[in-house]
Amino acid sequence: MAPRPNESTSRTPRSIDRRAFLALGALPVAAPLLAEPAAAQTTVVVQPSLGQQVIQGFGGMNHTVWISDLTAAQRNTAFGNGDGQLGFSILRIPVHEDRANWSREVATAQRAVALGAKVIASPWNPPANLTETFSGGKRLRYDSYAAYAQHLNDFHAFMQSNGVNLYAISVQNEPDYAHDWTAWTAAEIVRFLKENAGSINTRVIAPESFQYRKVLSDPILNDPAALANLDVLGAHLYGTQPADFPYPLFTQKGGGKELWMTEVYYPNSSDSADLWPGALDVGEHVHRALVNGRFQAYIWWYIRRGYGPMREDGAISKRGANMAHYSKFVRPGHQRITATANPQAGVYISAFKSGSRLVIVAVNKNASAVYLPFTVEGAGSGTFSTWVTTASQTLAPYSAVTMTNGAFGSQLPAQSIRTYVMG
Repeated sequence: MAPRPNESTSRTPRSIDRRAFLALGALPVAAPLLAEPAAAQTTVVVQPSLGQQVIQGFGGMNHTVWISDLTAAQRNTAFGNGDGQLGFSILRIPVHEDRANWSREVATAQRAVALGAKVIASPWNPPANLTETFSGGKRLRYDSYAAYAQHLNDFHAFMQSNGVNLYAISVQNEPDYAHDWTAWTAAEIVRFLKENAGSINTRVIAPESFQYRKVLSDPILNDPAALANLDVLGAHLYGTQPADFPYPLFTQKGGGKELWMTEVYYPNSSDSADLWPGALDVGEHVHRALVNGRFQAYIWWYIRRGYGPMREDGAISKRGANMAHYSKFVRPGHQRITATANPQAGVYISAFKSGSRLVIVAVNKNASAVYLPFTVEGAGSGTFSTWVTTASQTLAPYSAVTMTNGAFGSQLPAQSIRTYVMG
């Protein structure tokens, strides 16, 4: 969705009115996440033998028609993984309806690929000659489905000819919030998947509902022919409450498919990304998406923006640091493992492994420090390197922690996010 509520830019289509957003039944984007009841001094139990989803990566959007392209230095900051870099491993780009704009996305995509990132693409509109107006706005003509599949294939081939092999391409960005772009019903998406998506030469993403509305994706999961041509179930989380993050039907029927959160900003686009402790909302939101939602990817809206992970001056923001506490250390291929997710009010724990490597991310939203005992089942002894972000520190190396016979204790500074890495 672009632009988002509270964002304005002369280079985007007309702004989306927040009243229209709320009229669709959405809760405000900034609605607070609900904390579970407190439990004093609860031991955090990490269970490496109980594997969950495999992580595909973290990333953001680049859209060079609506905002200026990332600079060469900013590309390195976004997709590099050294000091002062975000460690993003996914780039999302648009499939412009005007082919004359396709080349605008190449330079950043090429650099992202060179640094090891996956590139995915989402269309906002088909070419104008393939669409028609109707009572709900604009839609793809029913006799143009095959031509549209070819349009997507042509974009894939164009990027491939420029050294960018798209990991996946979407059918449509936010078909259920199509104020300034093309609308699709669930039945239309199912039809396209069944009859046309099989001809697309890369993985296919759908439906990218703006609010993870299951009424748009349930029909796909319930239609074996449509599901056969879906590779990635994509969703956006604008105003979506944590209670709606789990998706039992996907768990039941989505075997072999990937589950990606392909776009969000949180909690708003009005505050500075350096506002503290507000930026900790991002750390909690990523935690909720991975733990409650079992998403395999978490992708922000614009990579460089005043409310985004990279400030306009090219430096990592506090919101970006919260993402980087995951993206720099939880690399593609890591598997989330079971851990005590909410040992006390305002504290959120997630854990990941890759071979003998163990990563734990802890968010403390409380105004005071919290001490936690940890038990890692089946583990021996070793040392965790740690990094912390607080009001005064950003992705700063922090005191190491020693584990003995699978047990250690550690303090989370007040209003902080801390990452622990062993191996």
